Amino acid sequence: MSVFVVRAFVRLREHIAANRTILKHLAEIDKTLLEQDTALVDLYEKLLPLLQPPPDAPKRRIGFQSKDKA
Repeated sequence: MSVFVVRAFVRLREHIAANRTILKHLAEIDKTLLEQDTALVDLYEKLLPLLQPPPDAPKRRIGFQSKDKA
């Protein structure tokens, strides 16, 4: 019976070690995703003015225009 108990604890230790490595990899992935998210936000903010429609050009008035308006 003690052999089964020892095997159970060995399996438990292996599962804990596997979970630690998985959590470590997930933390690294999360870190890289956060860095990429901030880079994408910066890129979006820089491109946002280019996505806006250009302002309307001032329209020329038809007819005679005098330079003296006083």
